[in-house]
Amino acid sequence: MRIALPHDLGREEVRRRLKSRSHEIVDHIPGGIAQVDTSWTGEDRMNLAVGAMGQQVTGHVDIEESQVVFEVTLPAALSFVQPIIEGAIRSNAQKLLESK
Repeated sequence: MRIALPHDLGREEVRRRLKSRSHEIVDHIPGGIAQVDTSWTGEDRMNLAVGAMGQQVTGHVDIEESQVVFEVTLPAALSFVQPIIEGAIRSNAQKLLESK
């Protein structure tokens, strides 16, 4: 699943906000039992691994000059909830990019 979110912040500011707030991702996952791991492979790519209820979702976030692109791989058992996950990424990613 690929989700592109436009922004007008510039790469450096998006990078700064994601690095300083990536720990908040777990707060946006219902149930409170998820494990979220992030790592950076270069300045503009953050890898994600989310584990909950025996399922693992992996992906990455690419920071581009005018958009942030989420690439998420869902296991077959979760393919039916793809629209829900996509909606959650869209709304919660915008919150992570907001100024605090």
